[in-house]
Parts: sequence; structure tokens; C-alpha cells
Amino acid sequence: MRGAKLVVDVLKEQQVDVVFGIPGGVTLPLYDEFYNAKLHHILARHEQCAGHMADGYARVSKRPGVACATSGPGVTNLITGVATAYMDSSPMIALTGQVATSVMGNDAFQEADAFGLMMPVTKHNFRVLDPKELVPTLRKAFVIATTGRYGPVHVDLPVDVLQAEVDGKALSAPSEPKKPQKRDLSGLLDAIKLLEEAESPVILVGGGASWSQAGSQIVQFAELLGAPVVTTLMGKGAVPEDHPLVLGTVGMHGKQVASYILNNCDVLLALGTRFSDRSTGKLSEFGKATKTVHVDIDASEMGKNVRGVVSLVGDAWTVITALTAGMQQRARKDRSAWLRRVEGLKRECACSIDIGTAPVAPQKIIHEFNRLLPDDAIVTTEVGRNQMWAEHFFQVRGKRMFITSGGLGTMGFGFPAAIGAKVARPSSPVVDIAGDGSIQMVFQEFATAMENQLPVIVAVVNDGYLGMVKQWQKMFYGNRLSAVDLHGRLPDFVKLAQAFGAGATRVERPSELPEAITTALKSEVPYLLDIIVDPEEDMLPMMPPGRKASEVILGPRCNWKGGTTVGSDLARRS
Repeated sequence: MRGAKLVVDVLKEQQVDVVFGIPGGVTLPLYDEFYNAKLHHILARHEQCAGHMADGYARVSKRPGVACATSGPGVTNLITGVATAYMDSSPMIALTGQVATSVMGNDAFQEADAFGLMMPVTKHNFRVLDPKELVPTLRKAFVIATTGRYGPVHVDLPVDVLQAEVDGKALSAPSEPKKPQKRDLSGLLDAIKLLEEAESPVILVGGGASWSQAGSQIVQFAELLGAPVVTTLMGKGAVPEDHPLVLGTVGMHGKQVASYILNNCDVLLALGTRFSDRSTGKLSEFGKATKTVHVDIDASEMGKNVRGVVSLVGDAWTVITALTAGMQQRARKDRSAWLRRVEGLKRECACSIDIGTAPVAPQKIIHEFNRLLPDDAIVTTEVGRNQMWAEHFFQVRGKRMFITSGGLGTMGFGFPAAIGAKVARPSSPVVDIAGDGSIQMVFQEFATAMENQLPVIVAVVNDGYLGMVKQWQKMFYGNRLSAVDLHGRLPDFVKLAQAFGAGATRVERPSELPEAITTALKSEVPYLLDIIVDPEEDMLPMMPPGRKASEVILGPRCNWKGGTTVGSDLARRS
């Protein structure tokens, strides 16, 4: 059989049911086999979006998404999608076509060094030069993507390797064994002792806990320990945000109560987080008076950003289960005073986002989605102020999911990720909270959503600007607005969506939101909500970059009294 058929057979063996991609000359042998195999292929309109679709699919299904691109510009376009998945530890198999081995290195038509380009943004990288290596290489790719810390794996496939005749018996060879997960729980007793003796413990939940689906175990342990739970941006949704002990997200645009508690605890249990600067603020000032137990599946994270930790290497589910078993054998400390203090601060941080003034306040949009979306809804976001409003105010409860680009902060992520999420869970409503700048980078994927009958909702928070950049220029650059004005809210998003055959409506008053969202949820085609919002509504509170968590800038709608501002002039500019 041809090498291309072996590739398809391995994909089927690995239970791949969908591939996202765009064909090209050197991938035609592969696409010819897709046709024969009747493999479900979703034709994206841009390779970056094919990568985000595979990423969104992976985050919902908890299995590797597969993206396919041709050589040259196909590869270079796909890189952004792969890099996004790499930064957020999302499993992906990136298949790229390559020119024939006989002309590699000769600047052949559409030749690019895919192997070299993908090297910094993949967990592992393969180039198959011998057709006999196709089966073992692809099997290894799936094992690597889902062993230890998840991530994308790239396989470069020269066209002559795909066309070569290969012995089909290669498929009967034993599959690549999945290596046992590396664990190091030698510090377990030290960790239990620290937690047992803590007066004011806190649990910080990162993205690793989402991948290990350890939410119920974390809540059980928090109740046992008597500790509040805070999350990073990537950990949002790992634990139900309507639980009394869950305080919300920390960091640059997180909840004030969550950031305050994180920075005023005596013992911190950190689960599946790399201590990003967006979560910690000024890293040199973070956790100076705190003893930290760090749990992560990746041993290289231990001591990388926060030193002097008790390290437990393993997935969050396994480690939290071991900690629970250990703590259940110990006498429980009375932490009622600590929990009363936390409860009081949580009440102080609560604010109303049911804002009825016109123009529409972005917070009001999230309020209505909180109220109207069912408990199995999936929310994705673009990147910018729209993302931060969703992070801060959207409540993830029940089976809801929150999917965003954290590490790379990729504009254009949310809409294609929503398409991938809808493919993975077609029964759930999927909403992309978008910005008018970000959605313009990927608007062409309405064709993909329409073609595949995927009724996702895009809610455009339309302020007529590149809003987050504008906010930074306003606050830190003397209000010198440069290259952020989108000039009269161009284009007309409603007409543009309708040109694709999608449903669309414009919302200009807060009273129109409930009906518009309800109509969108009932739509059988993709639906766009063009929501005109107040361009002067900044996303506050905000911890400025490079500053301590105590140096937060509070907004006029913020009730919080426990924090401080950076300084009067900076606060005045906000």
C-alpha cells in the first residue's frame, strides 16, 4: 500500500475521527486516502485556524486534535496554532507535507524547513525520510503528545514518502507502549506536614488540573483542609466557581479577593501551574512569606519560577488523591476563623454586573450569558479586554467549560477554537466572546462553520478599538492613542455574517441583550451578536505588568477596600 494509506490507517487506529486542515500539492496523496477512508475532514479557510480548531477539539475531548497543512506557507501559517497549543499544554498532532526528499534543500517550490521552524513550539518533532518509519513514528507522536505534560507533536511528511509503496504488515507490529507516568512523591509527608500545620492555607489551581480532570477531588480536599481555592486563567473551570470555597481567578485581571488571599496565606498548595508572571505579578516579590507545595506533572517546572518549594511530581488527580488519603489520617486543625475571614472578603469583593445604562457595559454581556447559558455551555474567548471580562465575570459551573489562549495570548483563537469545541461536543452550546479587532483576523471561518452545520455563537464586544492596547496607552503612555482606532466600527459585522449565510443582529441597548442571546441559542446556523459597547469602559481592576499584587489599580465600580493602588497619578489616569 501507499505510505499515505498507512498514515490514515494509523490515525484510525488511534481513534481519530476528524482532521482539520487545508490540502496542497504535496499532501494530495494523503487527501486522496482521506477520500477513500471517508475520514471526516473539516476544511478550514486558514491553516492557523485549523490549528486552533484542533486545539479547541482537544481541550473538550481530552484527546489529541489533528491538524494538517501543506508545505511552505501552509506550514508557516500553521505555526501560530501549534505554538498556542504548546504554550497551553494542549495535545495536538500537526501533520505537514514536504517537498520530495530528492529536492529538499534546493529551494524547491513551496519548500520551507518545517522541522526547524516547528522545533521551538512542539513537544517533539519528526521528519519521516524512510517510508518504513511512518507507522512507528506516528504511533510515537500520539504517545508523546499525551504522556506527561501534554503538548503538540509535529510530523513532517515528504511527498515521495507518502507516495511510496510500503509493506502493509507494518501495521501488525506492536503499538508503541505508553510509558508509565514519571512520579516523585518523596516529599509527600513533608507536604502533608506543612498543610496540616498551616494557619491560613490556600489552594492555587492551574491548567494541569483541568487536563487531569481533578476538580471534584480538589474540592473534596479543600473542604477537608479548610482552605479557599483560587485559580489561574488556565485553571478557570477546573473547579466549580459556584462552590463557597472557590474565589475565582488571580493575577492581572483576576478577582481582588482571590489575589489578596493568594498573597496573604502562610502555606500554598499549587496544582498544575507554572507561576506565570500574569498570575504572580512581580515574581521576585511573590510568596516571600509563604511556604509552597508545588504539584506538577513536569519536573522541570519545580523551582523554575518559585524557589524553596516542596515538590510533588505527578498529575494533579493522582497527587491530590494521595494528599487526601494522607490528611484523612491526621487530626484536623480548626480553621473556622480563617474561613470566616475569607467569606467576609469574598462578600466585600462581590459587585453587581447587571448594569442597565447605555451604551452597553461589557459586564452586562457576561451577566446575561451567566444567566441564560445552560450548565453544559462552552465559552471560548479571543484575546484582549473581551477575554479579561469573560475571565473575571463569567461563572463556570456544572459542566460548563472555559477555553482561552493563555500563554501565547493569540488573537483570533476563540472562533476557530469554538468550532473545534462544537465538533467535540455537538450537543452543547458554544459561545465565542470576541473583540472587534480579534474576530477580524479569523472571520472567514464563518464559511467553515456554515459548511459543517456548526451553530456556534460569536458575541462581538464591539468598542471600535483594539481595546486592550488602547487601555494600556491610556494608562501608561499618557493617553497617546496610536494605531488602535478601528475607524467607525468597520466592517458592518451583521452584513458580513449574513453574507456567509449566518444569522446576525446588532445590540445597542442593554434591554435588547436577553432576546438577542435567546435567539442566538435557538439558531440552527452560526450566529453573530454585534454588541455595541462603551469604548471608555476599562477592564479594571488591573495589576500593572511588573508590579506587585498589592499595587492594583481599582475601577470605579469596584467595591474592594483591602487593596491599594499603584499611585494617585496612575489611578487618576485609569
